[in-house]
Amino acid sequence: MASRAANKRLTREYKAISENPPPFIVAHPSETNILEWHYILTGPPDTPYQNGQYWGTLIFPPNYPFAPPAIRMHTPSGRFQPSSRLCLSISDFHPKSFNPAWEVSTILIGLLSFMTSEEMTTGSVGGTEAERKWAALRTRWWNNTGGGSFKGEGSTVSQKGNIKAGDGGVKFRTEWPELEAENWKWMKENRIDAATGNVTPDPDAPPSNSCGPVTGLRRPSGSQAIAGAVVEGGRAVGEEGRSWVARHKLLVAGSVIFTYVLIARLLGEGSGLSV
Repeated sequence: MASRAANKRLTREYKAISENPPPFIVAHPSETNILEWHYILTGPPDTPYQNGQYWGTLIFPPNYPFAPPAIRMHTPSGRFQPSSRLCLSISDFHPKSFNPAWEVSTILIGLLSFMTSEEMTTGSVGGTEAERKWAALRTRWWNNTGGGSFKGEGSTVSQKGNIKAGDGGVKFRTEWPELEAENWKWMKENRIDAATGNVTPDPDAPPSNSCGPVTGLRRPSGSQAIAGAVVEGGRAVGEEGRSWVARHKLLVAGSVIFTYVLIARLLGEGSGLSV
């Protein structure tokens, strides 16, 4: 339960951010809990996240603003592990570094700035630019369907706590009904399949004999799962950072053994010819 000071402060901040939202950011508290805020970051131009719709939560402590919120981003982005707490100087990972003068808008501006950088921390993931662009195209679909688990109107939330794929988009629909309606319209206009997030063929389009590449919401060729490599303590763990030798240990070992046997056989044959 929010303290009187936290309630007063967050009410004032909601009024301020509603009247003057920062660029690419909207946010509001839950109707049932002023300590639970929901935000949407729109991917800025000239970034891999351009036009992406990134939904997340700020969970404030009862003694805010004297302690920072837990920060999560639920929408897969290729930048953060979905629904994981993010270790930032403005989050609950570092309560001693939090400045009580910082507001909700300050926190979200800082999050957006960190997202568009390449700095790594706990909760970050490794991802290529192509993967992040691919994820951006799927954000509206993911938000509305809970990652393809939409069961139709009237479905209920099947889990508590962190929002992950599997709730059918119920939580998003509860917090962002207008955006949800816009997203369904966008999906219909772009023939996005609710189950898979892929573009379906246009039934009215004439058959095409083109050999050009197929476009749409397809994962980049050769890419790994969008979650990428989880980062702990600022170090990425994944295939991308490993050397060629480390990734082909069996091939290297086999070559060494083959070379050793060949040399030994040649030396043996040479010894047999000597007087």
